[in-house]
Amino acid sequence: MARERKFSKQELFQHTKELLLHHHYEGFTFSLLANRLQVSRGTLYKYYENKEELITDFMLDEMSQFLISLKDIDQFDSFNAQFDFLLNLILQKTDIHQLIGMSHQIPIQVNEKVRANKKKLDEMHLDMYHRLQNFIFLGRKEEKLKPHLADGLILGFIFQTVSIPNHFGVPQTEWIQSIKEILSDGMFTKN
Repeated sequence: MARERKFSKQELFQHTKELLLHHHYEGFTFSLLANRLQVSRGTLYKYYENKEELITDFMLDEMSQFLISLKDIDQFDSFNAQFDFLLNLILQKTDIHQLIGMSHQIPIQVNEKVRANKKKLDEMHLDMYHRLQNFIFLGRKEEKLKPHLADGLILGFIFQTVSIPNHFGVPQTEWIQSIKEILSDGMFTKN
């Protein structure tokens, strides 16, 4: 009898991420993942009852890593420095936004573990917004943000920038600078 190939959690999650980003939630299967890991599907079922458990565990890990990175925003004293940091972070981790979008497709009635994982993901998403309250507060204090705009709308606009496709292949630094300019100054001339 052949021995099962061993794989790390990091390797499992890396292949899960690649397959999700390529095939999306609907197209992701244990068969694809097993082939990628060079194991049997049965091996995966030893760890996870279904793909929803695996995907939500993976998403929890990704979100945890993102929140750890986000803590570094506090090392910057000015709003502009924090804004630069946040924009660079979300543009480096463009896949986190896609993954959050996919999490909404996962049915919670699959089982209790999936339900608990989805609840934790929702809590982490809210935690992300709560962690950014000081960023918003600093922007208002420095009079960089308009006081009448809702916090969630400001943060939503910033996070949605990762969804804008760069069809024309604008260099990354120019792309980031242009997004920053549009977010901070708008796209209309002052005339």
